[in-house]
Amino acid sequence: MASVFLYHVVGDLTVGKPELEEFYETETIGSAIRAIRESTECGITVWKRKTHMEMAENNDTRQQRFVGILTSLDVVSFLAKPQCLEDQDKAMKTLVSDVVVPDNALLKIVDPGIRLIDALDMMKQGVRRLLVLKSTVWKGMSKRFSILYNGKWLKNVDNSSCNNLSINVSAPSSAASSASSSSSSTPPFMRNKFCCLSREDIIRFLIGCLGALAPLPLSSISSLGAINHNYSSIDASLPAAEATQKNPGDPSAFAIMESTPDGRHRILGEISVSKLWKCDYIAAAWALANLSAGQFIMGIEDNVSSRWLTDFNNNSLDNGVESTRPRKISSLSSGYSPVSPTFGVGRGTYRGRSAPLTCKTTSSLAAVMAQMLSHRATHVWVTEGEDDDDVLVGVVGYADILVAVTSKPPSLSALTPRSIIELRLENHH
Repeated sequence: MASVFLYHVVGDLTVGKPELEEFYETETIGSAIRAIRESTECGITVWKRKTHMEMAENNDTRQQRFVGILTSLDVVSFLAKPQCLEDQDKAMKTLVSDVVVPDNALLKIVDPGIRLIDALDMMKQGVRRLLVLKSTVWKGMSKRFSILYNGKWLKNVDNSSCNNLSINVSAPSSAASSASSSSSSTPPFMRNKFCCLSREDIIRFLIGCLGALAPLPLSSISSLGAINHNYSSIDASLPAAEATQKNPGDPSAFAIMESTPDGRHRILGEISVSKLWKCDYIAAAWALANLSAGQFIMGIEDNVSSRWLTDFNNNSLDNGVESTRPRKISSLSSGYSPVSPTFGVGRGTYRGRSAPLTCKTTSSLAAVMAQMLSHRATHVWVTEGEDDDDVLVGVVGYADILVAVTSKPPSLSALTPRSIIELRLENHH
């Protein structure tokens, strides 16, 4: 086990993170669209309102108020329903509580003194967000990480508290003891202020600690067992609406496939939370309901006429709510041009903005992590072969990386020359 997991705590990752602004289930879908677009993730956490505003809230009651995570795919799938396309004004005023899938286990409230390895274990078991107490006098952070965020060394206000907390963090049973230390050092005006850590935040921190993780970063994703072969897919000739009828799982993405004569499958594009993050949600909903999966991703590539790929700042927004003025959407107005559902063309036709993010089975773990962070993607599709002959074999998501970085290091033979070259190229860029 790398020491970085044992001697770092989640408080090290909270420096510079903004305070959580709760989004309530009583808000409308129109407001949710604006919130998702402006978020740093492809989804937002949804909360119940406090029943008694004047009463102090503990972690247990706050955890009970958490409802679930609403993503861009959830919203587009909802707006693609026939009744929503028929009455867009009513659909945009629908309460978030009617759309979000309740799942209280997706978020856990943790103390900033909890070890990073314990946080990773939670995320490997399905937790996607960590709610961490935000404190301006947190003592547990390393100077190396704090300088990355603030550009200067952070000063310790209370050296004795710092020493005590450092001992607690290093100890295997530090979670409970460090909780009391950090809580007691939090000034009254900062209590009950939290920030939210995502799996992307964890990956971003780890990529700055590649040396401490050696030799894992240079190992291929295949040798680490990081390739998930249980991905969700839709044939390009089938209706794109199939994406609204089944749960994609984790990552929240559907691969759009084309069958080859020998029975294998190429990936042409994807329908995912990251692709729909900042789109025109109403036009995307129309496309999802009326076009095939292949036509849908072709619309993504049309960056000239497509209405739902224009920058969201150009959309009609009024006081945080997307314009609900009824509008008739057709294939012409949405930028789509329906074509034959038969896709016998080469994958080159789909290269461009709709081209999925891919890597090879021989790609190093560090290279895949860098791809995900640079493209703000939740996953990378894994292919075999060269150019237009490559076939899809799996996907690497956040959860797969977290499992890989905490696994037993592979043998030195897994460090291929190609993986070493890829890592050097990523570091150079």
